[in-house]
Amino acid sequence: MVSLLPFETVIHNPKDKPIEHAVIWLHGLGANGHDFVPVVPELGLSDELGVRFIFPHAPSIPVTVNGGYVMPAWYDILEMSLDRKVDTAQIKASSERINDLIDEQVRLGIPSQNIIIAGFSQGGAVAYHNALTNSRPLAGLLALSTYLATEQEIGELDINASLPVKIDHGDYDDVVPSVLGVKASEKLTALGLSPEFKRYGMAHQVCMEQIKDIGKWMNKVLTSLST
Repeated sequence: MVSLLPFETVIHNPKDKPIEHAVIWLHGLGANGHDFVPVVPELGLSDELGVRFIFPHAPSIPVTVNGGYVMPAWYDILEMSLDRKVDTAQIKASSERINDLIDEQVRLGIPSQNIIIAGFSQGGAVAYHNALTNSRPLAGLLALSTYLATEQEIGELDINASLPVKIDHGDYDDVVPSVLGVKASEKLTALGLSPEFKRYGMAHQVCMEQIKDIGKWMNKVLTSLST
């Protein structure tokens, strides 16, 4: 755990490699930063890359759609319709705190353009907002089983059209329907980006085929920074 950062975090550092890149990976509703740690060794990242993974823990707050039950959440979800009415102010606040995590990595010697922002489900909505509104260059955006919750705000900004984006979704997702992944991909394309969108035969989760694909994408994105 690291208490000096804006969120408590789980840090996974590479062994015996200089650290040159970072991935900040946000978990879903009700989970915590440990959720995706087991994924790291399964990615098959190149031995040439030194990648630090930062897994922040969301704060515990009341969540309206769960009867006000207090749980780890990046923002409040007000209703579960396809339009997903959410507390956008809290999304923006969480995004700002992710910027503090980016600042910390920059202070540690990793330039922002070497940092990937990733998120699953609710964490993905914050990742979308952070990466697409960030004034600094980033290495990429990984959006997993999620949705573009702040589409209106993002659409009014100048977007870095060269930002590499990978969007994954499960065909059988009954929590965040796959149509929301399609909608996000189409919106980003309309904004001038070239997202890689892929669907998998899974529910609201990740699968091994997808994890291997994520590793290939990270290898491609991070290796390109050195060429």
